[in-house]
Amino acid sequence: SNAPIQGAAADIIRRAMIRMPQAIRGLPVRMLLQVHDELVFEAEESAVDELIAVARQVMENAPDPAVRLAVPLVVDAGQGDNWAQAH
Repeated sequence: SNAPIQGAAADIIRRAMIRMPQAIRGLPVRMLLQVHDELVFEAEESAVDELIAVARQVMENAPDPAVRLAVPLVVDAGQGDNWAQAH
């Protein structure tokens, strides 16, 4: 069963979501929703690069300090006018 892995992934994304509002405070950005292991944001175009950097840092470090993973988390980011373009 992959339930332990799915549970850990859910815990990691939840930790990232809890930390994200503080991380993006002051940016013209809104976190809209979570879809599985993705976070979806709405951002002014001028803030996209900074948002990606901040979100990547928060998400890649979400397990800390509770869990030390044996492999690094790698966060992919996309952008577009809609979800299809962002993928």
